[in-house]
Amino acid sequence: MSQFSLLGKRRFAPFFWTQALGAFNDNAFRNAMVMLVAFQMGLPDNQVSLYTNLAPALFILPYFLFSATAGQLAEKFEKTRITRYVKLFEIAAMAIAAVGFYTHHVSLLLLVLFLMGVHSTVFGPIKYSILPQALERSELVGGNALVETGTQLAMLTGMIVGNSLMLIAGYGTTAASLTTIAIAVAGYLVCRAIPAAPATAPDLRFNWNPFSETWRVLKLTHEDRAIFNAVLGISWFWFFGTVMIAQLPNYTRHVLGGDGSVNTLVLTLFSLGTGIGSLLCEKMSRKRVEIGLVPMGAFGLTVFAIDLYFARPTIAAGSSLTWSAFLSVPGAWRAAMDLTLIGAFAGFYVVPLFAFVQSRAPRERLSRIIAGNNIVNALLICIASGFGIGLTAAGLDTPTIFLVTGVVNIAVAIYIFTLVPEFMMRFITWVLVNTLYRVRVDGLKNVPDEGAAVVVCNHVSFMDPLILMACVRRPMRFVMYYKIFNIPVLNFVFRTAKAIPIAGRNEDAALMETAFEEIDAALAAGEVVCIFPEGGLTGDGAIQAFRPGIDRILARRPVPVVPLALRGMWGSIFSRRDGALRRARLPRRFWSRIELVGGAPLPVGAASASVLEARVSELRGDKA
Repeated sequence: MSQFSLLGKRRFAPFFWTQALGAFNDNAFRNAMVMLVAFQMGLPDNQVSLYTNLAPALFILPYFLFSATAGQLAEKFEKTRITRYVKLFEIAAMAIAAVGFYTHHVSLLLLVLFLMGVHSTVFGPIKYSILPQALERSELVGGNALVETGTQLAMLTGMIVGNSLMLIAGYGTTAASLTTIAIAVAGYLVCRAIPAAPATAPDLRFNWNPFSETWRVLKLTHEDRAIFNAVLGISWFWFFGTVMIAQLPNYTRHVLGGDGSVNTLVLTLFSLGTGIGSLLCEKMSRKRVEIGLVPMGAFGLTVFAIDLYFARPTIAAGSSLTWSAFLSVPGAWRAAMDLTLIGAFAGFYVVPLFAFVQSRAPRERLSRIIAGNNIVNALLICIASGFGIGLTAAGLDTPTIFLVTGVVNIAVAIYIFTLVPEFMMRFITWVLVNTLYRVRVDGLKNVPDEGAAVVVCNHVSFMDPLILMACVRRPMRFVMYYKIFNIPVLNFVFRTAKAIPIAGRNEDAALMETAFEEIDAALAAGEVVCIFPEGGLTGDGAIQAFRPGIDRILARRPVPVVPLALRGMWGSIFSRRDGALRRARLPRRFWSRIELVGGAPLPVGAASASVLEARVSELRGDKA
């Protein structure tokens, strides 16, 4: 089922449109205000500069002051009701804005900007914590992709509409006031259709001190190393985006030689690219939370940010081209492609990170973790502003700032991925499996989302664990022959995935006993353990007899067992057909069509080696 089908479901669509309308209004109001202050009030340059630099600070200040409180609200109370209050607050803010527009009262408009920052701060933890309550785990990536795409397009449309309304001669402020109030009212009406989202921590003791609670929320966010580093990754995305977008007006004027329409084109390309990349995440990840896309996204951001330094269209100094004239200039399409692909790889980068945080964080803490994420985001945005200002003051031109940002991006990405090897492990797995195979899956929902379980599968090639790792949504602890575990490069993947090496009793009795202890400990901790009960790769393509080790595991720790079967692997790369590995011959088939199918779980006490062998053989399609 396509991710777009969510737009027709009540559990998602009203929330999606509420979020999109809010993003539209934020940007429509801000751009209308900038147009009024910078171009229509006849203020001196120093005063315009003061207001335009003060505006972003006022909008982001509430994130520091109120994010921790907002996270508590989203945990302790029903989220839909809070959303309705937030949208009523937005209507009131837009009514005040109308007075500010009509009277040209800049201080009043700056107050409204602060209020809209409060609006976004309170809604932020709700926005991302409500999705895991409304969506199934397999829908998280698609839902986040739609939210990210809708937000980007709503922001872009809001910018364009806000500017355009203020250009209506004699009626600009009136048009802007009526439009923003109407959108706020529409957002409130739509949010009333959002289904109830019960409190995840109704017994939470509320702390009204924003400073001590901010510290507490940041400590909570830091507790899980993987989650905190995902938060750092998301915050770095905002740093990168802030630096890049802040340079676009100067880049448009001085490098592209364009007028306002070219600036709109540049923003459109960036937004569309982000939307396209976000939407592709679901297909590329096969509806699972695939953090293997994150390193690819980071790599793409660097490549195309650096290429933007070299992509300099041939334009005469002092030109002021329209968007259509600009696109006819030699080299223009290269710059346009770079901007679009930066947006696309931004989507590959940030959507899996949000989905990872949502799927990994405990439900009763998720809103506060999102609040912690928002605080760190705000801090990195402020640092990014200072970074851009500093590079400009140092005399760097805009393309050089893009180059420096791209280089710094890869350094930060390597640092984050070194701290959490799981990102690179997933990336290597995703690349290998999608390069070597075309995989069709069926029945994998039988692997439970929670609780201990054993998964058994036939063993055809050295790539079997990677294929299961790439296709099964839930992380699994693989039990594998120690010689496969020690294969160079793949060993990094297996160690990071906490695979359990095992040997035969005659090879290493101590290692075998250690493996059984680790298996039992993993099941006792509620994890999923995957076993290849044949004990080695098939030498003829047929299923070998399942060894009694599986009986020993289940006798000690009775848990449900899910049978899986790989089809079409025999003859693919890294299988033993014709002794390919022994005689170093080239594999018969690259990019093989294979299948991974799952059967119904066998309840506790119903599984044995012989029963499981018959089930897997049946799933493979073997004749009795």
